[in-house]
Amino acid sequence: NILHVIDLYLRMKENPDFRIEPRTFIFGAKAASGYYFAKKVIKLINSVGDVVNNDSETNKYLKVVFLENYGVTLAEKIMPAADVSEQISTAGKEASGTGNMKFMMNGAITLGTLDGANVEIAELAGAENIYTFGKDSESIIKLYETAGYVSKAYYENDKDIKRAVDFILNPAVVKLGNKTRLERLYNELLNKDWFMTLIDFNAYVDAKEQILADYEDQDSWNEKVVHNIAKAGFFSSDRTIAQYNADIWHCEG
Repeated sequence: NILHVIDLYLRMKENPDFRIEPRTFIFGAKAASGYYFAKKVIKLINSVGDVVNNDSETNKYLKVVFLENYGVTLAEKIMPAADVSEQISTAGKEASGTGNMKFMMNGAITLGTLDGANVEIAELAGAENIYTFGKDSESIIKLYETAGYVSKAYYENDKDIKRAVDFILNPAVVKLGNKTRLERLYNELLNKDWFMTLIDFNAYVDAKEQILADYEDQDSWNEKVVHNIAKAGFFSSDRTIAQYNADIWHCEG
């Protein structure tokens, strides 16, 4: 997501004629105390946000907001306000389960990989009423088994990916962030990238652009919203507990 923000920002800087409708990217997250990689990503989001938000050439069109101390109380405010629910973990890495269900119940349209509850949402609401992108979990698992994913190949063969990844070490970002951490994040993406971040980047960008185009037709968009809300009842806790009992616990009433 933040690489896409970088991509848009750089397109606008390089081409004064490239303009987009105003967009605000809202991030809400926490990192476990020992989850060093996640902390580096959060720092990158905030550093890029500082650059983008303070650039007078682009900040009329592009804003980045990171919501601190994300939790249930904050979720109660932003989930009902959301139009799109981004569940974009690489397939096989388990997209948010209860999070995307809550977004669905509140009428947000899912943008996600074919993973976790995203698959169930597509089956329930109809594939035409959500947006999916990227490799499926079987393909990703195969790549892990064969060591078939090489992030540096994506970096070297795609100028947009290379430009976005290189921006991690842009002097303006480094000045606002921690140079050592940013270098480690950069090297992680090029030499390991365990989460296969780069493999779905272009498909992700295309899907987001399609969403923005479809959102212009509010009648059609609201039909998608209604389908999602109407089918969200399947994810009720009562049904879930009853199914667990029938399949696993076998408790008698």
